[in-house]
Amino acid sequence: MSKIIVFGASGQLGQCLQSVSTEKSITDICYLPEEEANILDQEALQKVFETHKPQYCINCAAYTAVDKAEDEKELADKINVEGVANLSKLCQEFGTTLIHISTDFVFAGNTNQPLKEEDETAPINVYGATKLAGEQVIPSFISNYFIIRTSWLYSEFGNNFVKTMLRLGEERDELKVIWDQVGTPTYAVDLAECIFNLIQTDNQQYGTYHYSNEGMTTWYDFAQAIFDIRNIKVKAHPVRTSEYITKAVRPSFSVMDKTKMKQNFNINIPHWRDSLVKCLNRL
Repeated sequence: MSKIIVFGASGQLGQCLQSVSTEKSITDICYLPEEEANILDQEALQKVFETHKPQYCINCAAYTAVDKAEDEKELADKINVEGVANLSKLCQEFGTTLIHISTDFVFAGNTNQPLKEEDETAPINVYGATKLAGEQVIPSFISNYFIIRTSWLYSEFGNNFVKTMLRLGEERDELKVIWDQVGTPTYAVDLAECIFNLIQTDNQQYGTYHYSNEGMTTWYDFAQAIFDIRNIKVKAHPVRTSEYITKAVRPSFSVMDKTKMKQNFNINIPHWRDSLVKCLNRL
């Protein structure tokens, strides 16, 4: 039996949860990579819940390839909606609290004010639409859930913007980076800390929450910070989104308001640049 089970354990956030739980000596936790516990395999899921009878289920499993989702809507739907429904049903059956990770991409991004949990959702790409549908399916099965929307995740694990910029900064003399999309980078280790804080306080103020690091920036300024901190001599050129065509449209502004998270859980959230320094030191 494990008090906590984690789905999608081989992904970036899953690996950060493993790192943090080791540091905190949290042992009553079971990490389940996709090959062991596919959230679309109801029979396998049933066995997992029967074996562990978990108090908490953290769902990091998701279809996250934003551009590919435009061509693979059916697969994204299956993983981000059907898979979430499967977990929600089992959490209800076993009295398990679900902690589900969602995204800032549920918003259109056409405002200039930090987004609150109750603000209107209007995704502008397939990925965002499937993640929103996944959020909406949860309350139809259970009431004891936390949906945590996050943004611009990076860490020392997996593939992410920080590691891509470090690689390109060493390989090239110049590169172009988008400067007209505004958001907040989130160090996935900080998010993992937040999740364990939520569990350890046994807080039952269920619902939807926003978590990212503090502050806001553009992809260009984020890249420039990476180069400055690491003293990488590369010329970064700011470009508009219209000059850098991608299959999926991205929100132009997706800074989230974390007031609800900070008040209900009494947590301090680090500024994105401070967390970036921490991550780069670990890398």
